[in-house]
Amino acid sequence: MPTTLVWFRDDLRVADNPALSWAASRGEVTGLLIDDTSGPRPLGRAAAWWRDRSAAELSTKVPLIRKTGDPREIVPRLARELGAEVAWNRRYDAPELDAEVKSATGARTFPGFLLAEPWEINSGAGTPYRVFTPFYKALQQHLIAHPPQPTAAPTLPGGTPLAVPDSPVWANGLAQHNIPGEDAALARFHAFLEGLADGHGYDNNDLRPGATSRLSAHLRFGELSPGYVWAETAAFADEHPAAAPHAWAFLRQVAWREFAWHRFYHLPDLAVHNVRSQFDRFEWAWSGNAAPWKHAQAFADPAMEPDPEAAQHLSQLAQWQRGETGVPLVDAGMRELWETGTMHNRVRMVAGSWLTKNLGIHWRHGEEWFWDTLVDADAASNPFNWQWVAGSGDDAAPYFRVFNPLTQQEKFDPSGAYVSRWAPQALLPGYPEPMVDIKASRKTALLAYDDIKNDK
Repeated sequence: MPTTLVWFRDDLRVADNPALSWAASRGEVTGLLIDDTSGPRPLGRAAAWWRDRSAAELSTKVPLIRKTGDPREIVPRLARELGAEVAWNRRYDAPELDAEVKSATGARTFPGFLLAEPWEINSGAGTPYRVFTPFYKALQQHLIAHPPQPTAAPTLPGGTPLAVPDSPVWANGLAQHNIPGEDAALARFHAFLEGLADGHGYDNNDLRPGATSRLSAHLRFGELSPGYVWAETAAFADEHPAAAPHAWAFLRQVAWREFAWHRFYHLPDLAVHNVRSQFDRFEWAWSGNAAPWKHAQAFADPAMEPDPEAAQHLSQLAQWQRGETGVPLVDAGMRELWETGTMHNRVRMVAGSWLTKNLGIHWRHGEEWFWDTLVDADAASNPFNWQWVAGSGDDAAPYFRVFNPLTQQEKFDPSGAYVSRWAPQALLPGYPEPMVDIKASRKTALLAYDDIKNDK
């Protein structure tokens, strides 16, 4: 029987996996996972922690080889050694690399990472959408015409479990708050739907535990396919009318992830260039030497930048990273991130606004920190959402919209439950004042915006 080498990337599952199903229908399957060293930056350390454990579970379901290096060398060589054809589910963060590997191997490729291919959703003028609401409407129409049809997991021989690499020292808390893998993903997803049926609401702005799905990392690594999530949730909404508004609110967030990836497909330098070119003149503080993965220490430090003038903002950046800003909601969010590898959606926006608008620090510093410390950081959503918060991206929050973190805390954490969980000291007398004056720094940000808002 023919052998197929299935290259796993962000699709660490056996259910509803088109490439794997095709390979299993033909004969024997060997899976391949590559720690890719050819990209512009390594996988963030928190995301790598998750991926390692998810891959270890996957390797018990399908024989899996793990290699480190350049896929353009590894995949063709292994295919020759095994006498195998190659298959994978398409991704959109390294199209040139994938094209080279496909040319060298004649690989079969399949959709499955998104609800629709990025070239399938366009405006009436044939151009990509840059605003979410019309994109969402077009996506819904596409899914009515082409509904997802998830497939069951094929029957496969079990494999030898992969060894799990050592964790970074600062990641010790991740295991206490996260369970990577397809099995945990399915369990959490169905528990989430059961909770909706029992009257538990979904609100991605609600800071209370249990108000959100906590499925983002499972979707990021493809432990759940978006098609399966959409089909199951839409069917659930039809069967549970009372819970349908909450189910559709959740699917709207799934569509936002989709929008980020469609925009990334058309803007592959999203992580390093402003979408709105007028922001190229915005005087954010920036140092190219403070990327977390370039240093043994995690937090920023002025010593990372030899130019004293360029290093001035790095002490403030470190305070933000450590959750020592003097702003209770921001500090709670940054400490939640450090401890768990996740941060609540609403608090991500507030923490991002504080960094980019009140402190005037470049969104790229925030994006790079989240890239390294979020278990759900991916190549599209992470920079897309940071540019949204900063005001420099597509369909962005206007730069003149500066979140007041104290007002946000009063509105979304009125009881103080979130802050007391992650930064209890912030509710006690004597907690430091905010590192910059909230009103004065907002005024400074608006004046800086006035200098560029009419640029084309």
